[in-house]
Amino acid sequence: MSKLTHTCGVNLPADHPLVDGRTSDSRLIRAYRGDRPPVLPVWFMRQAGRSLPEYRELRVGTKMLDACLDPALSSEITLQPVRRHGVDAGIFFSDIVIPLKLAGVDVDIVPGRGPVLAAPIRTMTDVAALRPLDPDALAPIAEGVARTVAELGQTPLIGFAGAPFTLAAYLVEGGPSKDHLRARTLMHSDPAAWDALLTWAADVTGAFLRAQVLAGASAVQLFDSWVGSLSVADYEARVAPFSARAISHVSDLDIPIVHFGVGTGELLPSMKAIGVDVMGVDDRIPLDEASERLGGGVPLQGNINPALLAAPWPVLEAHVLDVIERGRAAPSHVLNLGHGVPPETDPDILTRIVQLAHGDAAYGNAAQRDRAHGDPAHA
Repeated sequence: MSKLTHTCGVNLPADHPLVDGRTSDSRLIRAYRGDRPPVLPVWFMRQAGRSLPEYRELRVGTKMLDACLDPALSSEITLQPVRRHGVDAGIFFSDIVIPLKLAGVDVDIVPGRGPVLAAPIRTMTDVAALRPLDPDALAPIAEGVARTVAELGQTPLIGFAGAPFTLAAYLVEGGPSKDHLRARTLMHSDPAAWDALLTWAADVTGAFLRAQVLAGASAVQLFDSWVGSLSVADYEARVAPFSARAISHVSDLDIPIVHFGVGTGELLPSMKAIGVDVMGVDDRIPLDEASERLGGGVPLQGNINPALLAAPWPVLEAHVLDVIERGRAAPSHVLNLGHGVPPETDPDILTRIVQLAHGDAAYGNAAQRDRAHGDPAHA
């Protein structure tokens, strides 16, 4: 039985969009399941937020993490780029440190710097002091998702969370870092503390994912922003089991799971092996090469270079069309960026990319040809 035709969400609520049919046949979900719809689905990482003037106006006087925990605000911010750009999915507006904050970690977003912790976690004693996440603390997240799903209709909402390594990197470093040296050192100098920390992070972020899915998200994406700093050996031995633990919190819900990291060309097969359905690919490796490294049978998402969003349109257009063509090496493809939307991006450029993707005759004709010929990769 193909992924596309299987029974969706046997453990999901009866009014979930994948169960009642609102999103189960959407372009995005079809592509995530390994089908190739006639129109190429597209959305952008960080599509909600800093690049939109309506977002900046809405956020005046409200701190970042407060906005994430206000259901009305988080829902409205999530919906803004869907209305403006006509993308094929919303991604829930939040931050990867929100589950840490909800679990009692003293963390804040410092403008111009990023997440900063009052007390870094560097010893087993520090880890032991971390509290489990109370399910009741996730109520603002569930309400924000439910509000958004009610407005989106047939457009799927993607839930998201940070992977255990990236959360641990922030926890150990105490804030952003260029090389995550303290985290990588703890991994080897105190493996017991490391394992305990990543177990805690996996369960916190897994609960965060599950709350979003049960509230109506039709897919989830696990972001491992800093995992590209690791060797394959360290990833497989010291990180992958905990990423697998994180997604185990939603594995019974039969929803598509996307995995994305930055600088992960060498890690792609190992990241896929934790049990995800779709691999997000950054802009450092062409999609056809990524597909080859993954064995040719994995749906891909990506990978427009964000730096080219400020290039002249003919340059960007040629690049986007090249990405689309290389994406044909995979059984299915969701067009996206190779990382997030830069804050200075002209929003009209993103809209123009969506229009290009949705109107790309070469993509549509090829998809029709595959179906006509019974291409098993797209069955």
